[in-house]
Amino acid sequence: MTLKLGIPKGSLETATIDLFRRAGFNITTSTRSYFPTVDDPEIECMLIRAQEMARYVEDGILDAGLTGRDWVQENEADVVAVADLVYAKRSFGKVRWVLAVPESSSLASPRDLEGKIIATELVRTTERYLASHGVRAKVEFSWGATEAKPPVLADAIVEVTETGSSLRANQLKIIDTVLESNTQLIANRQSWQDPWKRTKLSDIKMLLEGAINALGKVGLMMNVSRAGLPAVLAVLPALKRPTISSLSEDDWVAVNTILDESTVREIIPRLKAAGAEGIVEYPLNKIVM
Repeated sequence: MTLKLGIPKGSLETATIDLFRRAGFNITTSTRSYFPTVDDPEIECMLIRAQEMARYVEDGILDAGLTGRDWVQENEADVVAVADLVYAKRSFGKVRWVLAVPESSSLASPRDLEGKIIATELVRTTERYLASHGVRAKVEFSWGATEAKPPVLADAIVEVTETGSSLRANQLKIIDTVLESNTQLIANRQSWQDPWKRTKLSDIKMLLEGAINALGKVGLMMNVSRAGLPAVLAVLPALKRPTISSLSEDDWVAVNTILDESTVREIIPRLKAAGAEGIVEYPLNKIVM
């Protein structure tokens, strides 16, 4: 038995394949094929645009896939949300679909859009958003280059952003957030009821979440005298509590902990000053909670 898994083609592709690599799955793509290879004989991969993923999962063509929560809502897809995986194409955080207008525009709120033209790729979601504000406007589907459309081709846009830099570069200002989104691992409802597929997906979920938990973290291990242990522990902002193990010499222990990588350059000198010896920093691929 195999699990048919959709990998998002396009902007999320590289970040998704890198996340799977951290989780222990090596996915190899080819410019001429939409069927990547993976070093797990129980998984069959297919590259699908994130915008279409939920529909193919809902229809059972795929057992599961990774796509944005925004596209699940846009397609009103009846699927199982197996896991929220907070990563995007440039960062490991959520993205926003925002309502933006030209910096020179007098439009300042959703209610100012009555009778206006809004360009977006997220048509249904935008229509629901406007309806929630009691606004009637014309929502046009945008095939791309959406930021370039105001003010000539549209009065406003609804566009996805991570940092807002592209909007600023096109002299646009954000006047509201329509939707926050993150990547989700979704499953076909019938596939989720299959015991083998459910177990396989649960294992993939655990490993992917472990890979995300490890981002920006490193491990530190060191030797410390028992007499100096309180001083060393006072320096460590551990994930929970550091692991302390006895050594062959009764007066010494080994200390193992996990830290934010950004803090290590400040903490290692303090650990050394507190009496730690043989300090080793090592990378982490997964932290399974």
